[in-house]
Amino acid sequence: MVSRGSTAGDDPIVPLLEEVAETHHRVFRISDGADDDWASWYADWLLNLSELPQLLGSRPVRSHLVHALVDLDREQVRSRGDAPWPPFYAEGLRKRFTA
Repeated sequence: MVSRGSTAGDDPIVPLLEEVAETHHRVFRISDGADDDWASWYADWLLNLSELPQLLGSRPVRSHLVHALVDLDREQVRSRGDAPWPPFYAEGLRKRFTA
C-alpha cells in the first residue's frame, strides 16, 4: 500500500481515476461523456471493478465515495481549475478514506 506521503506521480490511485474516466467516456460516448450522475457511476466502478478499496485499506461506503467525488470536483474547480484532476482527487480520496 502507498503511504500517505506518496507523491501523485507514484500514487496508484491516479491511473485508476484515469481509467474510470476513460471507461466512463466510452460508455457515454453517444453523449460525448456527458452524465450529470457521473459521480455515482465512478463510485460504482471504483468500488466494484478496481483496486481502490485495497489501495485505501478499506472499502468506503458508496454514498460517501459519491459525496467525496462531488466535493473534490467542486474543490478542484475552485482552487486548481486548470491542474490535472486525477492527482488532486487521489490525494483527496486518501485524506478522506485511508484507514
